[in-house]
Amino acid sequence: MTALTVVIVDDHPVFRRGLTSLLETAGMVVLAQAVDGVGGIAAVKEHRPDVVLMDLHLPDINGAEATRRLVRDVPGVQICILTMFDDDDSVFASMRAGALGYLLKGTDIDGIERAVRAVTAGEALYSAAVARRMQAFFAAASSGGLAVQPFPELTPREREVLEHVARGESNAEIAAALDLAQKTVRNVVSAVLAKLRVVDRGQAIVRARDAGLGRG
Repeated sequence: MTALTVVIVDDHPVFRRGLTSLLETAGMVVLAQAVDGVGGIAAVKEHRPDVVLMDLHLPDINGAEATRRLVRDVPGVQICILTMFDDDDSVFASMRAGALGYLLKGTDIDGIERAVRAVTAGEALYSAAVARRMQAFFAAASSGGLAVQPFPELTPREREVLEHVARGESNAEIAAALDLAQKTVRNVVSAVLAKLRVVDRGQAIVRARDAGLGRG
């Protein structure tokens, strides 16, 4: 059986070394390690592993954004988030970005190995705690108790402004529609671009429309 190959993206050197040792003991091959999102993207493009084990909180771009770029730029790569955070925003941002797995740090090597093999086969696998949160979230949504919103990292005002941006409206038009000062709109748009990790308004429009905004 061909050994599964892995790239690790995590900014904690002790954790990376320990995880590498555990994976290699389980018969996997760690092709590269990266300390940040940009380095992780470069390592994956160079080595083309079966699976990327990705932390979320990284020094430059976050793990969800790195995941989104990899899914877009490296067809066939499978990504499993391995993080300390199990809040709804982190989980669903990762899912929307294209991660197939979501594990919490502290998962034993058997659990990590199962996840790596599952996502390599194109199957989704989540830590038990994350799966319970997802079940509760979707149960609330299906009962009408919770609306599933795109971009949960945005405030209601930021999401409202992004909706207008996605329609192609200028800052002046948005200000008039929402009864805001143009300076306020500029500040909100800047905050949205930063949170979405995009460099300009055009990229924000593409992401917003992909998520279903701006179509009303």
